[in-house]
Amino acid sequence: MDKSQLKAAYKNQLKKLLQYFIQGIVVLAPIGITVWAILSLFNLIDDLLPNLLHSIFPEWIGKDAEGNIEKTTGLGFILIIAFVLLVGRLSSIFMVGRLVDILDKVLENTPGIKIIYSSVKDFLEAFAGNKKKFDKPVLVSVDAVDVWRVGFITRLDAADLDMKEHVVVYVPHSYAISGITYIVPKEKIKPLKNISASDAMKFTLTGGVVEIDE
Repeated sequence: MDKSQLKAAYKNQLKKLLQYFIQGIVVLAPIGITVWAILSLFNLIDDLLPNLLHSIFPEWIGKDAEGNIEKTTGLGFILIIAFVLLVGRLSSIFMVGRLVDILDKVLENTPGIKIIYSSVKDFLEAFAGNKKKFDKPVLVSVDAVDVWRVGFITRLDAADLDMKEHVVVYVPHSYAISGITYIVPKEKIKPLKNISASDAMKFTLTGGVVEIDE
């Protein structure tokens, strides 16, 4: 091999190594981020109970020689998950449900607190529970003719705004937790009947990278 051929072979080898490196990142990054997120959530929940008990009953749970609160790994996580399940079960009982409704009304009518409480409650109910809002995926034209965005109908009409012939559509942004609410005429939307709401949300949030399941 002459000098030019050696240089070309060296460049090709570097390109292959770079390609393998990028491919390795593509494979490992989602796995690593997922594991990190799960472990972080586990540790966060697992630390809640010991920290709470120590702040209320410091004599029950002490600290080790390094000043860290003593805990049994996994116990706090299990107890908190069990507590959440218990609250969910009890809230389905009529009398407890009535008490929860009363507390709900008190919090929603308390100045200052109602802004935070109502915002968090409405946000969570939009994704889960019996009042899910993002369950009607559509295509909506808001920018130009034949240019469409993926969105979700949150209200079938805008009667509150004296626009009964319009619908309220929330359009999430890709790779973000933000979005825009549009009020558009009904003829400017196309229902996505063969796509589930979760698939439509994944497709939108990832900028169309994720394939829609059949």
